[in-house]
Amino acid sequence: MVSEYSAAEPFDIVGIGFGPANLALAIAIEEHNADAPPNRRIRARFVERQLEFGWHRGMLLDGTTMQIAFPKDLATFRNPTSSYSFIAYLFARGRLVDFVNHQTFYPTRAEFHDYLEWAADKVGADVDYGTAVRHVEGVKRANSVVDLLAVETSAGDTLYTRNVAYGAGLRERIPDWATTSLRCFHNHQFLHRVAKLPEPVHNRFVVLGAGQSAAEVVQYLHSNFPKAEVHSVFTRFGYSPADDSPYANRIFDPSAVDELHRAPDAERRRLLGLHRSTNYAVVDLELINELYATEYQERVRGQRRLFMRRASDVVGVRDIADGVEVEVRSNLDGLTDTLACDAIVLATGFVPAPLVPMFGDLVPNGVETPAVARDYRMHTESNVTCGIYLQGGTEDSHGLTSSLLSNVAVRSGEIVKSVVDRREGRVRSVSALARFPAKEAVTNDVR
Repeated sequence: MVSEYSAAEPFDIVGIGFGPANLALAIAIEEHNADAPPNRRIRARFVERQLEFGWHRGMLLDGTTMQIAFPKDLATFRNPTSSYSFIAYLFARGRLVDFVNHQTFYPTRAEFHDYLEWAADKVGADVDYGTAVRHVEGVKRANSVVDLLAVETSAGDTLYTRNVAYGAGLRERIPDWATTSLRCFHNHQFLHRVAKLPEPVHNRFVVLGAGQSAAEVVQYLHSNFPKAEVHSVFTRFGYSPADDSPYANRIFDPSAVDELHRAPDAERRRLLGLHRSTNYAVVDLELINELYATEYQERVRGQRRLFMRRASDVVGVRDIADGVEVEVRSNLDGLTDTLACDAIVLATGFVPAPLVPMFGDLVPNGVETPAVARDYRMHTESNVTCGIYLQGGTEDSHGLTSSLLSNVAVRSGEIVKSVVDRREGRVRSVSALARFPAKEAVTNDVR
């Protein structure tokens, strides 16, 4: 803990990371401040390690579309009249009529990224780009109360704040047997890594994974490397379609967060397990049909390039002089094939950014999944009165929207309200944490 404080008026909130979640928070703060009296305005600052705004640039494949409808943008569900809506963006770009004529709710990923960049340029947020946050410590006063946080940055600055919003995003999940290299990499960096590959020698690629990103990479490699084989490896018998039906999609509604957060633990886990097919290890049915049609036509012609290695695992990877050898084991018969490839792409998903390396002993008992209040504040010890808001990594308590774009607008508004209300002493958190009896403790107000 830091034992002294030598700064001017602290920030009300410092955002760690400036991806879509904290961008939505910056917009919510700006719109709140525009209407609030001076004593209710929020002073905020954001720290982002990238040199400029960017969101999954390595997966902006040509023609790929968003899996969420465009009204689930940075602001609309919180404020339908916001000048930061996707509709406002289209109007500013001169494409509103054209988009309406396009008759789709699902823009391309490239267009939605352009929308995010437009919003990041437009918002009047104080953002330190090219700067990483190294550590966050509590500032302990003489009475042992921790009512401020010291945010240490790679620029050598210490930012003092009453609250932080942790929006560091997700980390690539890399299998234990894999060592990332020029020819073995996660799909998150796909376009960047493919551009650096040497000219193919073996004309063969392996893609590991059964989700939307894996299928998109398979399609891209098959289309853009017309001489190459593409082996799609997954433990399922085949790709499973995403359930995007209207009733199932209600699991992403803002109101579902309330219902899931207050539900009994066992029931919440049951529901999240039942509805994982809305998001995890599933593929849009249209893309499944396109890949199946491609594979079928190759069978008709007798010239195979697309191979679906079902119920299989990659069990080993070894670098060779001009590529990489990939061992693919069939779990049906136990047989293993060794494929000489130009690259293997790990479309193996993500895990939440860890809390303990960033927040140290502010995380109770050093657990990576602490209790989280309804307003997205991480549970802390009773003497810690500042707030650590988690912009992600709260799926167990808040539902499937935790790390998705679906709820960033509403969540940002809730965080803004919580920061203001707690600063004015209007909210206590005991009841918000009451359904976590095993981890129950009192978190005091921020004054």
